[in-house]
Formats: sequence, C-alpha cells, structure tokens
Amino acid sequence: MKEILKFTIPYRLWIIIALILMLLELAVELSLPIILSLIINEGLIKQNMDITLQYLIILLIISVAAFICGVINSFISSHVCHGFSFDLRNALFEKVQQFSLKHIESFKTSSIITRLTNDVIACEMVLFMSLRIMLRAPLLVLGSIIMSFIVAPHLALYLLIGAPIIFVFLYYTSKAGMNLFTRVQKKLDGLNRNIQQNLSSVRMIRANMSADYESEKFEHTALDLKEDTTRALKLMERILPFLLIVMNIALLFVIYIGAIDVTNNALNVGALVAVINYALRMQGGFSMFAFIIIAYSRAKASAERMSEILTTDVDTYHGSTDVEVSGGASIAFDNVSFKYPLSHQMVLKDISFNIEVGEKFVIMGATGSGKSALLSLLPRMYEVTQGKIMINGIDIKEMEITDLRDMIGYVPQRNILFTGSVFDNIIFGNAHAESEDVTEATKIAQVHTNILDFDAQYDTKVGQQGVNLSGGQKQRLAIARAVIKSPNILILDDSTSALDIHTENNLFEELSKLSMTRIIVTQKIQTAMTADHILLLDKGEIVGFGDHQSLLETSELYQAIYHSQERGDLHD
Repeated sequence: MKEILKFTIPYRLWIIIALILMLLELAVELSLPIILSLIINEGLIKQNMDITLQYLIILLIISVAAFICGVINSFISSHVCHGFSFDLRNALFEKVQQFSLKHIESFKTSSIITRLTNDVIACEMVLFMSLRIMLRAPLLVLGSIIMSFIVAPHLALYLLIGAPIIFVFLYYTSKAGMNLFTRVQKKLDGLNRNIQQNLSSVRMIRANMSADYESEKFEHTALDLKEDTTRALKLMERILPFLLIVMNIALLFVIYIGAIDVTNNALNVGALVAVINYALRMQGGFSMFAFIIIAYSRAKASAERMSEILTTDVDTYHGSTDVEVSGGASIAFDNVSFKYPLSHQMVLKDISFNIEVGEKFVIMGATGSGKSALLSLLPRMYEVTQGKIMINGIDIKEMEITDLRDMIGYVPQRNILFTGSVFDNIIFGNAHAESEDVTEATKIAQVHTNILDFDAQYDTKVGQQGVNLSGGQKQRLAIARAVIKSPNILILDDSTSALDIHTENNLFEELSKLSMTRIIVTQKIQTAMTADHILLLDKGEIVGFGDHQSLLETSELYQAIYHSQERGDLHD
C-alpha cells in the first residue's frame, strides 16, 4: 500500500485543502443538533419567535456554507483522484515496458491488463472516498459521542455500549473481505485471459467448430468468478444490518431513559432531541463504514497486486561499451546453453557457431528444436543461461541494450501489426522515417504493389492484429518495418512461410543488395540453397553446419528435408 500512496504526494496541498473543507463541513454537521436543541428550548417551548427566527437564520447560513464546502471538496477530490490514477497507471505501464519476457510470462498479460485497469480504478475510488467519507465517518462517530457527552453524559454512555462490538466486527470483516477480494481479482485475471485467448484465436475456433467448447470453458470461468464475487459481497452485505441492529438497540435505550428523565424534569426536551440526533449521525457514520470496508478491502487487494509490479526488480541492461557499427555485423555464439526462466529443461545445449559480416545464414530444424529460442537471445529478450554471444567481438552483455536492439531488425514468427494505418505500422520501426523511406522499404519487402491496390493505399486502416490482411501481406509489412530501421542484423523467424517462391526469391534478392547480416529461420530448401551457411538444430543441439552442398552430402536430416521438397518447390 505504501508504494501506491507515494502517488498522492504531488497532490498533498490539494488533499490538505480537501480535508480542511471536509472538517468544516463536519463541524457544521455536529453543530446542527445543538442549534436544534436551542430552537426547541429557547424558542419553541418559551414561544419566543424572535429567538427561533435568529437560530433558523444561523442554521440556514451554516448549512449553505457546509454545502459549498462539500461541493468544492468534491471538485478537488475528483481532481486529485484523476491525477492520482493517471500517474499510477503511467508508472505501471512504464514499469511493464521495462519487463523482460521472463516477467511478462510470470505475471501473465491478462493479469497485467487487469492491474492497469480494474485495480487502478479500485484505488482511485477508495482515494475519493477517503477525501469525502473515509475520514469523515470515524470523525463523525467520535464527534457525535463527544458532543453527546457534553449535552447529556449519562445518555451518551448508552451510545458507547455498541461501539466496541462494532469495531471488532468491522476489523475481522475487513480482513476476511480483503482475502476474498484478492481471490476475486485473480479470478478476473483468469476471465480476461480466457477472453483474450478466445478473441485472438477466433478464426481457429470457428474453423475447428470449437465455439461450443469455448463457450462452456468461458461459462465455467465466469461461474467461478461469480461464486467468489457473491461470497465476498455476501460477507460485505452483513455489515450494514449488523451496524443498524446494534445502533438501533443503543438508540432505544437513549430514547427510553431520556423520556423518563424528561418526565422527571431531569433533562430538557432539546437535550434529548440533540442526543437522538447525534445517535442518528453515529448510525450514519457507521453505515458509511459498510461502503468504506467494501471499497477498502477491494482496494487493499488491488494495491498489493500493483505493488508487485512496481517493486519487481527488472533486469539492468546498462553496458560499458559504446558500439558504432556500419553495414553488417559478425556474430559468434560461444558454448551457449539456455533454459526458459520458469523451466528446468535446457532448450539449447552448448551452441557454438560464427556468422561473418553480410552473410545469409539459415537455421533449420523441426518444431521445438530451439530455433526461436536461439534468435530471442540475440536482442536479449532472454539472457543466456551459460556461455556468451558476441557481435563484432564484443559480448552483447557489455553493450547498451538500446544500441544492441537498434542494430537488429527482428521479424518474429507471429506477425504483430497494430491498429492504425499501413504507414503507421511501417514507421513503427523508425519514427523518423520519411515517406520515401517507407516506399523504399515496402518495395524491398515486395508489398508496395499490394499497398497501391488498396483504396486508401498507405492510409489504409489495419484491423487489430491485421485481420483485414492476408498472411503474406502481414509478413511483408512486418519485414518492411524491420528493413526501414536499416539494421546491421536482420532476423527473419520463419517470416516468409506465407510467400510464394517467386515473391520470396525477389525479396531475398533485394535484401542481398543491402549491407546487413541476414539470419533466416525457414523450412524451405529453396531458401537454404543460396545461404552462405546453414545451421541444423535438433532438440536444442547442433546436428549439422555447412553450406547446402556439404550438408546434402553429410547430413541425413538435411537430406530428408531436401528429398521431402524435391518434387514440390524445387521444380516450381
């Protein structure tokens, strides 16, 4: 909670003003029963209309003043809360931007989304309540008790009878509520994850007629969330009835004893009315606690979840070596082994090879052989478990991460396109690129002609994840985005699988004219045949290395791949 409260510091002046206004409003509210008792005792009972009118005017003036204080307090509270949530959400987002893939996988994307949305809103709501009623409620209860003792001490004692019972009940209820709301937030993460997976795989679901199965899975997840939410709310719903029962019993004692005292002339009517008013205000204050505890329990759970993000130690990528490279770059893997952060199994074992400047280097292997894992180590998406990777003879751990990643144009296996125009998606790789640069990049990527066929051409809107584009168009746009960086190293992770041989040949011919080292993961022999070197992986180990001709003579795996495609693509 402390981590979250830090975001209120820039607004402390406004918070102080809001609290002062709230105290003024509270002071007026606590003075009303006293004024009411004076109206009864000095005005109505004595039939003195002048006194009655004077006190009524005072009552009206301070009521209007309290109203104005309340309105200003609400405006200030809204300003503080919106600023707080804006700063908190930005800080969370910036921290997530620093996360490595290890952290993203640890928190899960759906959970991060929930923390940046629902959890922030929960804390914003409880902050608003703090400035309006969270401090007001206990002060109203305490002030009512004190004023009751001033007016009629023996009646005030009856109001104190229920207070300890109520405070103990509220303490244990809030503790149980926080645990339940923590479970609710986790179940909400699961529901968001289910929705996210379903929407991102909608085509696959429809193609496999799996809609009914997915609906059942969603219904089960939603039912779990409903049950935990119902359990939490049922607990919270017990608060208000319990408070009302305890306070009503205390109020009955006050009225009964007070009536006897008035009959015996031991207490005046105005004092009894004042104490009853204070008892009702205490009841209102305790009723506020019901809403406060619900909000606080949810916010406490949310604050802890957000604090997990803010206090997570991110990997530091500050190197000691400045790197300036023009043209291609040489790469060396030296006894590299790697396992994913949450796994105990090595996916790469003792990998060593060299890539010369400007080479076309092809990596081949079956699914799960470690190709994508190997590529993710170059831009330090993950850290090597053992060994080291060098670019131009420099260990990549000694490079500034920004310099390293600026050298690399990376096109992942799964093409990522953003909602926006075609132009915007391409310059994402280089925000300073001009229109001519974009056109040149798309020509190299063999997608320029396709874009001109679109009605809006480069202004054509791309749907989420590129749903309105073909697989080949998405791949080529992603390649154009990488090329526009003018990287020293271009990595294509099976990024031409949807291209026909003619288009792919033209693409690689254009890429060969650029001064960059090209690393290509592919299953196409046609692509491998023109490579300077080919690396064969199997179960995370190197099982072959050489050019097309040497592997065709020495590697059974390469021969099998070659012969499986011999009657197909090679004759196209």
